[in-house]
Amino acid sequence: MRLIIADDHPLFRVGLKAALEREGFSVLAEAGDGEQAVVLCLEHSPQAVLLDIKMPLLDGISAARALRQKGFKGLVAMLTTFSEPALVQQAVQAGADAFWSKEMPPDELAFRLKRLAAGQEPRLKAPALPTLTPREKSVLELLSQGLSTKEIAQVLLLSPETVKDHLFRLYSKLGAKNRVEAIESARELGFLS
Repeated sequence: MRLIIADDHPLFRVGLKAALEREGFSVLAEAGDGEQAVVLCLEHSPQAVLLDIKMPLLDGISAARALRQKGFKGLVAMLTTFSEPALVQQAVQAGADAFWSKEMPPDELAFRLKRLAAGQEPRLKAPALPTLTPREKSVLELLSQGLSTKEIAQVLLLSPETVKDHLFRLYSKLGAKNRVEAIESARELGFLS
């Protein structure tokens, strides 16, 4: 299988390339950022591209989206240290076929890549995430900044009772009992950075 590896850490790229070539893969090129990955994929037409999520110029999810918009038909596998459900959902929406941990042993990565190419590895599916309204997102952001109910009401030009209603719905959607749990859950789900 012909591959392109995109990661902003040169040592990781070199190590991954060596490991995958030992497993019989042909690494056509390496990219240090998402823009370069898109250019190299369109130039070389690999069967698969391995994209890191966090890269300069264009992150992996944006690179996957750009590739799909430009008609790239190869496999797109996200390799990352992040696991937030919101990122997985964004990767699915961008057209990624897989979302794998960088902590996976190289032989397992090779095995899963081969299975993915053969249609034997399940394709990436979006996790079930709570849906937050734009107003709930605004309340959550202000909550994460440590603002009180009264302060949130002042910033959003709402009554404190309306903010309490939004907080009640947020707690319910996030499975939280209080502000601290709501913020923690929101971070774990990827709603807050």
